[in-house]
Amino acid sequence: MRTSPGSGVVSLREATLAYGQRVLWSGLDLDVQPGEFVAVLGPNGSGKTSLLRVLLGLRPLTSGSVRVVGEPPGRGNQRIGYVPQQRAMEESLVLRGRDLVGLGLDGHRWGIGLRGMRARRERVDAALAAVGARDFADAPVGRLSGGEQQRLRVAQALVSDPEVLLCDEPLLSLDLANQQVVSSLIDARRRAANTAVLFVTHEINPVLPLVDRVLYLVDGRFRIGRPDEVMTAETLSELYRATIDVVRVGGQIHVVGAQSGLCEQSSHHHLQDEERA
Repeated sequence: MRTSPGSGVVSLREATLAYGQRVLWSGLDLDVQPGEFVAVLGPNGSGKTSLLRVLLGLRPLTSGSVRVVGEPPGRGNQRIGYVPQQRAMEESLVLRGRDLVGLGLDGHRWGIGLRGMRARRERVDAALAAVGARDFADAPVGRLSGGEQQRLRVAQALVSDPEVLLCDEPLLSLDLANQQVVSSLIDARRRAANTAVLFVTHEINPVLPLVDRVLYLVDGRFRIGRPDEVMTAETLSELYRATIDVVRVGGQIHVVGAQSGLCEQSSHHHLQDEERA
């Protein structure tokens, strides 16, 4: 997707993020357009979640510039939705599903006034319906399954009608069926509302059919491009500075290599009759 510099709803210019002497990434130029789905990949410690923290206004850049929906990042910006990693909630937690979703509207401030209560309820109900969560909206979230809890987190991110949706490993610990459900919900939103999506993940296959571009981060280096441009043995070997194989089997991509944080299982070494990228 060719765009003019600075034209995205998310825009980074010469962006560098470092912790002390350790540089996570440097010289990053990125524009994400409305309705675009960008997967952010890389091994642990490469700065994927830190990138989302920068966009949420929780971490300043070391150098360079960043704008989100035309403004510097800041906390409480309702034009930005955030889906966190799936983590089990305590069974004793009595917060209802609809209350969790409602925090996406006003969890950052006190009170909405009586006039706002009806509009708030309507927006929460609409978000619950959009993710198929009405049947358990009044149940304590601690008693829901991981998939049901993650649907509520997606609804919480969508309830403010954001222009940008930031997803931090939203499929983690979910089974394949719920991975597909959550991925489809996020994709349906971006198509219906032209919402830009940055999707941090260790596993590209559940979202591969949805992805427009990949941002791949490794040890201070990065590549940006279409999946078929970035997810190749040549490109990843250059990034990792080690031999990496990219194996395509049945429409899926498997990254194989001792240095690769995306290498799912060593058993992929013995796959037969594979197509190597």
